[in-house]
Amino acid sequence: MDLADAGSPEALVKCILRAEPNLPLPVPIQELCARLGISRIEDLNTDEFEGGLVTDAKRSAGTILVKRGGESRRRFTIAHELGHFLMAHHVPDQAGRFLCKSSDLLRLTAKAGDQRQRREVEANRFAALMLMPPHLLREAMAAFREPDLQHVLALARDFAVGKEVAARAYVQYHPERIAIVVAGNGRVQRCYRSLSFPAITCADGSPVPTGSLYHSSPHRPSTASDIAACSPDLWIDVKRDLRAPDLCEQVYLQQNGFAMILLRLEPVPEESAKERRLDEGWRHRFHSGRR
Repeated sequence: MDLADAGSPEALVKCILRAEPNLPLPVPIQELCARLGISRIEDLNTDEFEGGLVTDAKRSAGTILVKRGGESRRRFTIAHELGHFLMAHHVPDQAGRFLCKSSDLLRLTAKAGDQRQRREVEANRFAALMLMPPHLLREAMAAFREPDLQHVLALARDFAVGKEVAARAYVQYHPERIAIVVAGNGRVQRCYRSLSFPAITCADGSPVPTGSLYHSSPHRPSTASDIAACSPDLWIDVKRDLRAPDLCEQVYLQQNGFAMILLRLEPVPEESAKERRLDEGWRHRFHSGRR
């Protein structure tokens, strides 16, 4: 398989899928590694790093090191290290040896000029695309209509990936305006949103808003709640003098104090000409002091 000209993660995955058009689900990532030059996959016995890659300068062969843990997490780590192996412009910090922390496997953006962070972002993009090939993901998403965290759980199960990996893909491919907030011990950890969803006002590390469904009656662990309306200004900036959009929440409690919160933004209905005239007249009388 000629991968020499596949510089980006997207081009690389496209090249692999062209050569392997009948990949089953879940994608057999370890078998794929063997076909792409990885000679061994070994346990990494350290708490400091999540995964690693040992290879020669020519990338003629490589050994992937992966920390023991859940299967979905191991699969993503293996795919991440395979990305390092296949992208020739990825130069390790130590000669012939990549070592990646858990924070590296969560990285989605890189600071300008930081080549190491850029490599980790690219390896993560490769891993997500390789484990959830776009054509198979679109087929799976076609069965989902109204946004629901149960769909995220189904994707995680069928593609054998972590729930957060599935959540990122779900937000990216769903046609509606949605976002998924990952919370840990009552605080916002990360937010994933579709391109059409507005910026979320809760910064990473801030408490989940008090009025959120997250804080309501006890939720059953490992069971998605019903979807309920919430005040939109809990999560997004609502402009004054504009009709507020309808926002809905759904909560899924995970283990170890983590949770996913699905946000769904409904389109604002068009005002009729009569409603606009009445509204504009009211605002004019209010601001001019007339009653």
